[in-house]
Amino acid sequence: MNVVIHHNPDCGTSRNVLAIIEAAGYRPIIIEYLETGWTKAQLRGLFAAAGLTPREVLRTTKSPAEKLGLLDPVVSDEALLDAMVEHPILVNRPIVCTPRGVRLCRPSEAVLDLLDRLPPGPFAKEDGQLLIDAEGRRVG
Repeated sequence: MNVVIHHNPDCGTSRNVLAIIEAAGYRPIIIEYLETGWTKAQLRGLFAAAGLTPREVLRTTKSPAEKLGLLDPVVSDEALLDAMVEHPILVNRPIVCTPRGVRLCRPSEAVLDLLDRLPPGPFAKEDGQLLIDAEGRRVG
């Protein structure tokens, strides 16, 4: 199974998602979008596949969204997409693509729904929260 993760290595949630994917035995294609940037067509495709709008994917904390006036609900999707292309940090992360779908994986355990197999247990996130028990079953 091909797995693609749009990843920010400075983000704990993104690191957790990548760790889950790798622990499950996948070798994902890792796109560090802060380095590569986005195109509007790419964002449109990802958001449509995930069933999300640009506003739903807009990162509002630790980003320039407020300073740029993007939190105002009258700002159009096109304006949000333009801003996301100019400032890649505005896109919330991580976004994961597999044959099972495309998803903004927040919280990080959301990625488990996109994988054909789970990591062997026990498996916990960086903060120690258990996701997979010793018998290989999802927790929570």
